[in-house]
Amino acid sequence: MIYPIVAFGNPILKKEAEEIHEGENINELIQDMFNTMDNASGVGLAAPQINKGIRLFVIDSTLMLDEKDEEKGIRRVFINPIILDEYGDNYSFEEGCLSIPDIRAEIIRPEKLTLEYFDENWNLKEEEFSGMTARVIQHEYDHLEGILFIDYLKGLKKRMVQSKLVDISKGKVPTDYRMVYPLK
Repeated sequence: MIYPIVAFGNPILKKEAEEIHEGENINELIQDMFNTMDNASGVGLAAPQINKGIRLFVIDSTLMLDEKDEEKGIRRVFINPIILDEYGDNYSFEEGCLSIPDIRAEIIRPEKLTLEYFDENWNLKEEEFSGMTARVIQHEYDHLEGILFIDYLKGLKKRMVQSKLVDISKGKVPTDYRMVYPLK
């Protein structure tokens, strides 16, 4: 199943997601999330973006890398993740979001993180991620905390996107994937 993506303005995007009880069967949902992300040509998708307030996201950072990159991307699911530490140099990169189409902005994030999470088989993992994979994880993790990448914008940059955000919430933005708009 391919879910519609929830657009900016839906309250679920600003709420902290709830932990999933260990052992819950979410295999079908995980597959649906990968299908939804792939259909929208995304590199990550958090459950709140499909109107599910649970601590789950999927990523495919292989799409952000090419052959000359030393880093290898991953395609993976993260259940009940907890960022244990973020470190390394801060660097800026232009981010976008399936829930906020047509807006991109330079966001500064640390280059590395250590994450604790469950995989799809409920195996507890602790792992270090860096580069683009770390960035995608940080972006999707923010969704679970009710934080959007535009929340990092300040001053003039934030004011410059306000009218676009209103248009997005009203459905006045073209996308190649299905969306649900809170003000339409």
